[in-house]
Amino acid sequence: MNAVLDIDEAGLERLVAAFYARVREDAELGPIFNDAISDWPEHLETLTAFWSSVMLTSGRYKGNPMAAHLKHKARITPALFDRWLALWKRTTDEMMPPAAAATLQAKAARIGESLQLALFFRLGGQDQPDRTAT
Repeated sequence: MNAVLDIDEAGLERLVAAFYARVREDAELGPIFNDAISDWPEHLETLTAFWSSVMLTSGRYKGNPMAAHLKHKARITPALFDRWLALWKRTTDEMMPPAAAATLQAKAARIGESLQLALFFRLGGQDQPDRTAT
């Protein structure tokens, strides 16, 4: 448990379940996630392990989030990251103490930024469109 922020495994499990229930119902995010995930209970366990590792340094998560997102690159846009983060903010604000919510939101924003850099930008920090298609 992170006593300073009042975050524990049970709270993360409830948060992840509630958040992804909202994601699944979202008009834009839902179709992408529902097409990508075949076993939601297993995926929720993985996501809870991810947030446990990130927020509680539990080491429970053993996956590769970058590889997982790269598989779906064709369907992911920067606007969808913004939508995901807005839904995450709303859910964390509703379910977590204020300091915990703010920390979870900041962490998600940094993770999202890293994922977007990998998905949408090339090395050198410059957005360089793929010119092979023209």
